[in-house]
Amino acid sequence: MQKPSFTEAIEEIVRQDPRFDRDAYLFVREGLDFTVKMLKKNPHGPAQHRHVSGQELLDGLRRYALEQFGPMSKTVLEHWGIKQCEDFGEIVFNMVEKGILGKTEQDRREDFKGGYDFEEAFVRPFQPERLHPSRHSRNAVRSDRLRTDKNLNSNSEKLSNGSN
Repeated sequence: MQKPSFTEAIEEIVRQDPRFDRDAYLFVREGLDFTVKMLKKNPHGPAQHRHVSGQELLDGLRRYALEQFGPMSKTVLEHWGIKQCEDFGEIVFNMVEKGILGKTEQDRREDFKGGYDFEEAFVRPFQPERLHPSRHSRNAVRSDRLRTDKNLNSNSEKLSNGSN
């Protein structure tokens, strides 16, 4: 019997486990390639091909999502059914079970548990930093607001009296 193609294997996985969109599997596969390249560029890591740990893959998937989708990363992942790091683990192990990816004896689904918070990883990098106004500037804002309120009251009185 002939081994199914990557696409056929993914289609079969999605039929059996519809929690995640087909594109989620393609993203994880591409994200794994991205992670391997990223690890090869690391001057402190081993240069030869080696196994990627769950934590390394999570970091690579985070970086790849941010590079590909920017501020839409969390939205895109959630659209595909990926809402937490454990979902990446489910996808990886679905692919392992179909023979698309390999694993070592030490690899477990739990390796993906609690990797990072999606809000922190995919939303916060794009939010502006909050400015904490000093007490002086808060007082200045209050006095500006008071002046504006006085001007509004004065203008309303003029309008109600019929003067310009």
